[in-house]
Amino acid sequence: MTLLNTAQTNRTVDAQLQGVSSLPVALPADRAIAADAEMLSAQLHAMRNRLFPPTAQKTLRKFTSGEAAKLIGVSDGYLRQLSIAGEGPQPETGSGGRRLYTLAEINALRRHLAEAGGAKAKTYLPHRDPSANEHMQVIAVTNFKGGSGKTTTSAHLAQHLAMAGFRVLAVDLDPQASMSALFGYQPELDLTGNDTLYGAIRYDGERRLLRDIICKTYFDGLDLIPGNLELQEFEHTTPQMLADRQHGTQSVEQQLFFARVQAALDTVADDYDVVVIDCPPQLGFLTLSALCAATSVLVTVHPQMLDVASMSQFLFMTADLLAVVREAGGELNFDFMRYLITRFEPNDAPQQQIAGFLRSLFGERVLTNSVVKSTAFSDAGLTKQTLYEVSRDSFTRATYDRAFESLTSVNSEIQGLIFKAWNRPG
Repeated sequence: MTLLNTAQTNRTVDAQLQGVSSLPVALPADRAIAADAEMLSAQLHAMRNRLFPPTAQKTLRKFTSGEAAKLIGVSDGYLRQLSIAGEGPQPETGSGGRRLYTLAEINALRRHLAEAGGAKAKTYLPHRDPSANEHMQVIAVTNFKGGSGKTTTSAHLAQHLAMAGFRVLAVDLDPQASMSALFGYQPELDLTGNDTLYGAIRYDGERRLLRDIICKTYFDGLDLIPGNLELQEFEHTTPQMLADRQHGTQSVEQQLFFARVQAALDTVADDYDVVVIDCPPQLGFLTLSALCAATSVLVTVHPQMLDVASMSQFLFMTADLLAVVREAGGELNFDFMRYLITRFEPNDAPQQQIAGFLRSLFGERVLTNSVVKSTAFSDAGLTKQTLYEVSRDSFTRATYDRAFESLTSVNSEIQGLIFKAWNRPG
């Protein structure tokens, strides 16, 4: 029985109990925890139904003509001219003649402008060109210490790249599935089994094509491979596979664990420009597989001494394990590896010292920009949204602008590194 099925069984047993938390009779620990999980899941489901009625599905807000023009890289006046001339998709016109565009319409405008050709075609539509050796970028976002902003970084980076016109695949490789929740999925309710990346990398006959697992999102140009508890099965089945291989009870043709994620992603490479992987907060077989599939790596760092000390151990362990993988035939060639300082408080002197220490130590391998600590992220998270999804009017303007500028600066810097890997002007 898998971990996911075990959890579902416990929930089924205890779901029949009414007012479990007030029962005078003590439950076994597993059932008490399962009952708590059931109650929490039910409340989260009810919350989602309230936030996103009537279908309980998330949608992306529309963008003003000014926002659309900035995303495309043209002037607002030029967009107005296109609209008057009837060229490209026609925006919704609101009160006072205000023009509003969906992200799908913005991408349609990009395609319309790119079809005219010329030197700016790739600026409007930045899809990679395989004929120019522009390979699919696979960016693994990792750190095995929780609270470093790994999921926040992954989700916002994927959304930023989608809004910039890239074809993006977000992969939730964390069994806790926080990124999936941000994209509107409640894993224990919306996923039934064999519909995470594990379904495409498992060792038995139930393996599925990755293409059949990928889910569309409400972000045009951004697809998702959701996560849930079944991902943990890979951590359990891989040691058995390695043992069987060592004892000759499994065919040597069976792909080793570190090549399976890359092999799965290769099957959909023609459909995407960038893959963003949110790795688990641990250095297990899933994380190692993601690192072996990655063309680039982001290590998120909270600028506190304990976090930096933890990162030191993470780097030692990663180096040792990747050396073993390399000796076993794994290819480890990163276009770039960068450390990203997250939850940064510029007015905090100790954090400034830690950030300066990291920059003096690693130089350009630390991203120039940092993600600032802001209540805007947690406020947006109350409705399972990112900063790119919420309206600026929902916040104190200065708070929102500070956080948004920080995020955009970081993600634009990463976008520049992608262009550099493709030998393309930024």
